[in-house]
Amino acid sequence: MITIYHNPKCSKSRCALEFLKDSKKEYEVIDYLRKGITKEELKAILVKLQIKAIDLVRTNEAIWKEQFKDKTLTEDEIIATMVQYPQLIQRPIVMVGDKALIGRPIEKINEII
Repeated sequence: MITIYHNPKCSKSRCALEFLKDSKKEYEVIDYLRKGITKEELKAILVKLQIKAIDLVRTNEAIWKEQFKDKTLTEDEIIATMVQYPQLIQRPIVMVGDKALIGRPIEKINEII
């Protein structure tokens, strides 16, 4: 099963969702802005992405720049920040089994599906 962590306000995320629809494969959409995301979910995503928490942060977002840019945060603090402010999470995230990737450019999704 393919899972996409989707932000409907993001054009890249909407394009990735269209890409999955066109693939005719079965997938699940998680609107993490509406549903929220847990610390455990983020940790599992990071393991599958094989990246550090800071690499999943949208550091150009105003919230990050205003509140966190000049702070030295631990891995757990960065994860807690993304839980509190899920709009800071890079998107879209596409997962299949124990693999995941950030679906930009959307053609990258072919590597996982």
